[in-house]
Amino acid sequence: MSEAKIVRKIAVIFVTDVVGFTKMMAHNEDLTLRTLRSCREILDNLFQEHGGRIFNTAGDSVLAEFQSAVSAVVCASEFQKLIKQRNATLDPSEQMNFRVGLNMGDVIVEDSNLYGDGVNVAARLEAFCQPGGVSLSKSIHDFVNEKVDMSFSDLGNQQVKNTLVHAFDITLEGVEQRKAAAKAIPDEEAFESKPPTIAVLPFKNMSNDEEQEYFADGVTEDIIANLSSWKSFPVISRNSSFSFKSQDLKTSEIAQELAANYIVEGSIRKGGNKVRITANLIDVKDDQQIWSKRWDRLLDDIFEVQDEVSQEVAALITPALKSKEHERAKRRPKASFSAWDSYLQALSIFNQFNTFGDERNIQVIELCDEAIEKDPELVDAYVLKCKCLFSVRLEPKYKSRRNEMEASFHELSELAYRLDPKNPDAVSNYSNSFNMKGDYEQRVKYAKEALDLNPSHPRSNSQYGMAICNEGRFAEAEKFFLRAIELDPVQRKSYEGFFPFLYMAMNQSEQALKWSNTLYERSQHSRYDGFRAAINVHLTNKDAAKAYLKTFKAARPELKTLQDYEEVAPTMIKDYLLAGLKEIWDLV
Repeated sequence: MSEAKIVRKIAVIFVTDVVGFTKMMAHNEDLTLRTLRSCREILDNLFQEHGGRIFNTAGDSVLAEFQSAVSAVVCASEFQKLIKQRNATLDPSEQMNFRVGLNMGDVIVEDSNLYGDGVNVAARLEAFCQPGGVSLSKSIHDFVNEKVDMSFSDLGNQQVKNTLVHAFDITLEGVEQRKAAAKAIPDEEAFESKPPTIAVLPFKNMSNDEEQEYFADGVTEDIIANLSSWKSFPVISRNSSFSFKSQDLKTSEIAQELAANYIVEGSIRKGGNKVRITANLIDVKDDQQIWSKRWDRLLDDIFEVQDEVSQEVAALITPALKSKEHERAKRRPKASFSAWDSYLQALSIFNQFNTFGDERNIQVIELCDEAIEKDPELVDAYVLKCKCLFSVRLEPKYKSRRNEMEASFHELSELAYRLDPKNPDAVSNYSNSFNMKGDYEQRVKYAKEALDLNPSHPRSNSQYGMAICNEGRFAEAEKFFLRAIELDPVQRKSYEGFFPFLYMAMNQSEQALKWSNTLYERSQHSRYDGFRAAINVHLTNKDAAKAYLKTFKAARPELKTLQDYEEVAPTMIKDYLLAGLKEIWDLV
């Protein structure tokens, strides 16, 4: 959208969603959708009565605009009263509760949709709101306070995600009346319980040649751009960071001015055809250097060096910061955990196992649900939950829940993509949704979109490699997996889990057996006995093949015939597996 086409206006924004919608869907999808439609009918009628216009929906969320702040407040209050009356006549399983956030502010108009701070603040107030309640900004309160017969509770300034907003609650029957003193967020807690902000300071040119200043600036700008493309943490803009260039200030003072929790700083020293680049990551609060790295490179291609260093710095920072933030979260009582804390705890558990179908996936899913309940816009929690659902849905013990888990994956991956279509992890998950549906053209399209967003993102490389396997591009796929491991060696085991599939698809049976053995040693999963049985037939080792098949059949007694196995065999390697197993299935 070009600058000339930007249209702005002041609007009153109404945002609502269902409390605990994901859990309700997991428990009873049909009933939840019927209940939601009934409640939406109530809301639609109120919008028609009070002049509300829906401009966006996502799952259970509704965003609407009003021309009048008074109309929006009355509509929100009436909606919660009618929902309460409806719930009083129904069984608990059919009841549904909502939160409502209201704000008046500047918005950007694009066709029938609205964007901007006015919408963002309303969404944050909705997340801050109590179930069954209505929370509004000071801009709304000051306008309607003398015009409606309602009482309001002043909650003072509240830190909601990365936004400080003066919030009010409408006093409603049956909803706890909050007070500012009880609910105000102390500075210390607010600092630690949200995704931290990073600032990249201009790298210092330590060379005698002042003309090399452009190279130092270029490296800094590329690091900012690469970090921003990861979408993991807010990154201070280039203009703000460069405003402190050449100023004689301590790092802690600059961090305070920029409201940054972490600082990346470094230096560049050039001599002849060589350059030394040093980068440091500083935790401002603890005044601690988290890591430091040095690169010594020949300047045969200055832009190649610039790209390499900036990409590697960005790839190193994200896991380092999440690890540091998890250490902080462990020091706080569980009762005070924010959505970000719950997500970090889930991520820590997930990173500890890295094996297919590990039972701890369920524990991670539950922690992600906690995070999503506290902050329905925390995309990282949706992404992590989808990763676990994708794995655990294939476990035999969850066979009866497979359809439910896949439906949840589709819903959550689409919601995460809608929330942040520039997040490579969210786009990769959305791509995987099409893979599960068998729409391989869309699978490749969105996997490529994720890779284009950040070519240095390890998971985007691995997911694109998986996607192009559907087109038979196996040798090319191998390169993308090796690139993912190069970018993220700490998580190499998670990428290596695909190698048995890849090498069977390539008919490289020796490599397929090697990796099936390796993966079995890591997880003792029965699937690898089935794989090794088929692979050994292809290698003409029928005695070994029959031994593995015997072990596999003992672990999977429900698979009585080869046709039973065909139903669960991965599509990508089904022909390879069946070609091997058909020779020995009835011999064991």
